[in-house]
Amino acid sequence: MVDLAPHISADPAVCHGKPVIKGTRVLVSVLVGQVGAGVAVDEIAREYRVQKDDVLAAVAYAATLLEGETVRAF
Repeated sequence: MVDLAPHISADPAVCHGKPVIKGTRVLVSVLVGQVGAGVAVDEIAREYRVQKDDVLAAVAYAATLLEGETVRAF
């Protein structure tokens, strides 16, 4: 298991190594997608049985990944 960020880890034996909330099989991408769809953070936490801080950590992790992204106009 590799700690990627606070609350976030990856393990090849869990969800094919995709980032998840530590100690769960809840994918970071699923939580971020729910936030993007306009679902309230508290509702997401309840539905996926994680903490509000876990949902916010997933969003922060996604933002960190996007910081390194460069898009060039064609």
